[in-house]
Amino acid sequence: MRHPLLHQLRRRLGAVVKDRRAAAAVELALAMPAICLFMFGIIEVGYALWVQNALDFSVASASRCASLNSAACGPSGGNSGVTTYAASQSGAYVDSSAFTYNNAAACGCQVTATYTIALDIPWDNALSVTLGSSACYAPPPTKACAS
Repeated sequence: MRHPLLHQLRRRLGAVVKDRRAAAAVELALAMPAICLFMFGIIEVGYALWVQNALDFSVASASRCASLNSAACGPSGGNSGVTTYAASQSGAYVDSSAFTYNNAAACGCQVTATYTIALDIPWDNALSVTLGSSACYAPPPTKACAS
């Protein structure tokens, strides 16, 4: 005895399997999370590289300024003036508290920076990267580092 309901169900399932009209939409739905994660990851890595470049430039500028012309490095001079100058040179909205200045380093006037950024990649908000940079310039023989 044949079951007409089973035969009809098998025939309809066969028609669904042969139908390819929505295959592209299903493939896109399966691949889109990985594509978005990849794209946003590239954007965030690019942002981290930009901030790293800004830190490198700002510590080099501040260290050079402290070794050559300490009065131009900031309105108050000294440690806070050099770190404020470094923050103003970064161009990346880095606070002056991220910078430290050492005028008694063996290499000369040393400025270092440490900055942590959170990577805003979708589906994983726990990633953060700590960026660091350091520069040291020896002052000319007739001058001393900003104090």
